[in-house]
Amino acid sequence: MQKNEVYEIEITGMTEEGDGVGRVNKMAVFVPYTIVGETVRVLIVKVLKHYAFGKLLEVLKPSIHRVKAECPYFYQCGGCQLWHMDRDAELSYKRQKVEDCLLRIGKIDVKPDPTEDAGIMERYRNKAQYPVTPEGIGFYRRNSHQVIPMTDCKLQGEHDAVVLELIRNWMREENIESYAEENHTGTLRHIYLREGKEELLLVLVTRTEEPLSVDGLLKQIKGKKISVVGIVQNVNDRKTNVVLGKKNLLLWGRDYLIDSIGDVKFKISPQSFYQVNRFETEELYRLAGEFAGLTGKETLWDIYCGIGTIGQFLAKKAGKVIGVEIVPEAVKNAKENAVLNQILNSEYYCGKAEVLVPKLVEEGEKADVVILDPPRKGCEERLLDAVTSVHPKRIVYISCKPSTLARDLQYLAKKGYETKKVIPVNMFPRTAHVETVVLLQRQNT
Repeated sequence: MQKNEVYEIEITGMTEEGDGVGRVNKMAVFVPYTIVGETVRVLIVKVLKHYAFGKLLEVLKPSIHRVKAECPYFYQCGGCQLWHMDRDAELSYKRQKVEDCLLRIGKIDVKPDPTEDAGIMERYRNKAQYPVTPEGIGFYRRNSHQVIPMTDCKLQGEHDAVVLELIRNWMREENIESYAEENHTGTLRHIYLREGKEELLLVLVTRTEEPLSVDGLLKQIKGKKISVVGIVQNVNDRKTNVVLGKKNLLLWGRDYLIDSIGDVKFKISPQSFYQVNRFETEELYRLAGEFAGLTGKETLWDIYCGIGTIGQFLAKKAGKVIGVEIVPEAVKNAKENAVLNQILNSEYYCGKAEVLVPKLVEEGEKADVVILDPPRKGCEERLLDAVTSVHPKRIVYISCKPSTLARDLQYLAKKGYETKKVIPVNMFPRTAHVETVVLLQRQNT
């Protein structure tokens, strides 16, 4: 097989990233925007030793699940991977991905439940990060740092498009330069929006600490009657792909927004982790609570607790909640949220989970139930060692990456914890990402 050759390929599988997989002379070829069962014509764009990458030229035999992408930027932007397939195919793909990872990586033969889904495929995100470049404001092209300028994203909040247009006008009026990544010049790097049910927080990420003048922008926002409660300037002077810096300057209003999950309210700062799907989060937490099986007496550990969302959502059914989180702003929010919700049975610690949890164990802390909600890299073994050393009856693992979930479940199995139930949750419609909530139970209990 050579680069620039054209082949007719049948798609027989899909990758964890959402690409279709076919074969040419027994060599795997990865082809974006294809679906299992399709026959496609493909241009080979890259050949490695054991596999190759292809560009879709034509769908010769389409799947019954293929649909016309409703987003005009889909085939350029790298944010979404699945606009070309219908909802049923997306849910099936995500369930299969979780099952494949469990079996292949974790050697765990547990059939996941059907993918839980709220049925809302657009306007579900409550957080957006738009890079600002000389080429425009938008999202990155797939596998690149080239920005595709856009006026709207169908996954983001309903106010985003209006706010972006107001910011473009304001930048022209105030002569504010876009950030140029190549030579680390310019002023405005990112537009970062966080939106609750009733409030929106606008964060302007800049290269320097010189305060922005936002009077003109604020006047425009008020004219559109958008419920912005604060404008924050975040300073990120590093040459990095990380969006937010560590320093925030309050330009107007307040530096947080208030949102709610069920009847629990949460104060959210720019750096704080908060689930992005406003419609699916409550169902995810309900499932976590069901798996936790709390009766009102248990000590619940909420590891990677963020601003305290899961623990406080379940606090009324627990005897005590202990939260651990590495982001100082999030821990501050968690403590404030406990006061806001009059939750008196919680305490929070700031630091790396793999360092703090072993210290808690050494100090004699015990747990009846543990919730693990790690980042995509999953949990370190020393954290899992510490958690299992106190012999909790149940562990509820919430994962945003099936491969690291499977790895960690295999390790927990060696520690005596059996995977009892697995439910994929469609927290990220139209993308290849899937959230999974898992119940593990200590054997012989």
